[in-house]
Amino acid sequence: MNTEFLNRRIAIIALLGFASGLPLSLSDSTLQAWLTVEGVDIMKIGAFSLVGLPYIFKFLWAPFLDRFQPGWPGRRRDWTLLTQCALVCLLAYAGVADLAAGPLLWLGMAAVAIAFMSASQDIAIDAYRTEILTSKERGFGAAVFVMGYRVAMLAAGAGALALADQVGFAHTYVVMAGLLLIGIAANLAGPAVPAGIATPETLQAAVVGPLRNFFGREQVVTLLVIIFLYKLGDAFAGRLTLTFLLRELEFSLTEVGAIYKALGLFASIGGALYGGVLMYRLGLYRSLYLFAWLQAITNLGFCVLALIGKSYLAMIAVVALENLAGGMGTAAFVALLMAICDRRFTATQFAMLTAVASLGRVIAGPPSGFMVESLGWPVFFFLTFIVALPAIAILVAKRKLVEELDTENGAA
Repeated sequence: MNTEFLNRRIAIIALLGFASGLPLSLSDSTLQAWLTVEGVDIMKIGAFSLVGLPYIFKFLWAPFLDRFQPGWPGRRRDWTLLTQCALVCLLAYAGVADLAAGPLLWLGMAAVAIAFMSASQDIAIDAYRTEILTSKERGFGAAVFVMGYRVAMLAAGAGALALADQVGFAHTYVVMAGLLLIGIAANLAGPAVPAGIATPETLQAAVVGPLRNFFGREQVVTLLVIIFLYKLGDAFAGRLTLTFLLRELEFSLTEVGAIYKALGLFASIGGALYGGVLMYRLGLYRSLYLFAWLQAITNLGFCVLALIGKSYLAMIAVVALENLAGGMGTAAFVALLMAICDRRFTATQFAMLTAVASLGRVIAGPPSGFMVESLGWPVFFFLTFIVALPAIAILVAKRKLVEELDTENGAA
């Protein structure tokens, strides 16, 4: 490894990746596990996926964070600090919520607020990362950020489930709130954004410039459809997987944490790294196409698992392969988003594109619960394979468009 990458900026970015990744699982899959253990109706569990809506609409207030700067401790770090402090308070509140005695609505409102502050933190950290890293550091900086993010997901996923199995979910959420202090310390210790980066003079300028650039392109609707569809099959398959493993197959929280969360996380990291190696050889289009098929086919593994019933070996194989393929698909998908973004408007456009990408993950929840109730688990997982096929079809139809994006990005 080049020693010039071992510096303060890279270390801070890794820790901020941890801070960015921690709240996501706590308002999504870990919360789903909590509701499942408490015996909440599966239709209500599916509806709880709507708390992720702020991740979809974060591009709406991204220009606001671009235009206005509260001040201390500096550009970008000010908004990061405000959102981090809010997240600590909200997670601590969720930890004292009594699902048995109190209305579920209060926990739902707290989960929405956590998602909103988490999405806002992502906007600020993404912009900060872009502005403090040199051109040579950006690739490695992105890698350590993702590693920090994945470690946080492990802590808030497998770690939280294992801890909850011992002390309960309420105490677990309080512990998770304490872990966010790592992100606050990293943010305060981070270097200042270099001087000379202009702040938009008006809110209108912060909004109009990125939008005019993006929506003025040819085939913009096609690009948005590809972004929406590419991970849709995975979104449906993953929406109620925890409930399937816990309630239908009756695995314990610790078993699910160790296999589905921990093994799955390491498999997805390995898949992302291997996918990156393959992308170097295959290019963007062929990688997107191949990985889309792998994502679709591995969804059928859960269909098989639903048919054969509880089996540790089958669960390990299905989880490992599904996450390996998902990690490969994620690597290609992030490369696609980077290729689409105009470098003059990366912060707002990336927020907008990731919001579109998150749409499938959020809207998959309510129909997933209905489909399971109506059709059963085997048919549900088979349908997630079918849902993944339109992305492959549009990739084939628009191959030239994707290949042009790859050429433009490589030439930039």
